[in-house]
Amino acid sequence: MILAFETATNVCSVVFCNDRNQLFEKRIERRGSHSEQLFLFIEELQQEHGFAIPELDAVLVSEGPGSYTGLRISASAAKGLLFQTEVPLYGVNTLASFAGSAVSHHPEAQTIHSIIDARRVHIYHQQFTIDADGALSSNDTVEVIPIEAFETMVHSGDTIIGTGLERIDEAVLDKTATFGKESITAASLIKLYKSLPSAFVEEVNPEFFDPNYYSSNQVS
Repeated sequence: MILAFETATNVCSVVFCNDRNQLFEKRIERRGSHSEQLFLFIEELQQEHGFAIPELDAVLVSEGPGSYTGLRISASAAKGLLFQTEVPLYGVNTLASFAGSAVSHHPEAQTIHSIIDARRVHIYHQQFTIDADGALSSNDTVEVIPIEAFETMVHSGDTIIGTGLERIDEAVLDKTATFGKESITAASLIKLYKSLPSAFVEEVNPEFFDPNYYSSNQVS
């Protein structure tokens, strides 16, 4: 059994995967909702599906980039839930999980740009590709780049997923497959976890886990 948290954007998603690989999600899209909704969603899933935290095989947390507040809340929740348990915690690259969601919606995807709206005229960005075996890979690292610079990187037939799509030039969007915040879900973390070993999923010590925050000086 697995419990996964996605709070890197305005989306707050908690997904429970039972022993039969069935997924159950509690989700809301609302700014500032994470602090109240995350714990409520966890409690509701526990009540509805009758599991206790120590019975879980793993807890997954979207580790960034993204909202400082959202990432901090889910990291704190994981630390509290797993205190004095043997349940392992895994941090999952947020943008990689977006890319995995894009593939679920668009199996023909080859080059995927995962983005999150950042401050001023910037976005968080990482580019992914799908190999012949359907595995997700990336030669890029997470970057904070100007939107105009991102637009020059996009080619016809590419896929874009994430937040801030409304800030991208329509001519760029028209030549791509696009998926917005409605495609962001903690279920994508579970998908990546089940593909282990993966470069985008790492077991972390709950006591010392710190999400991948990006400081303001990285957005010039």
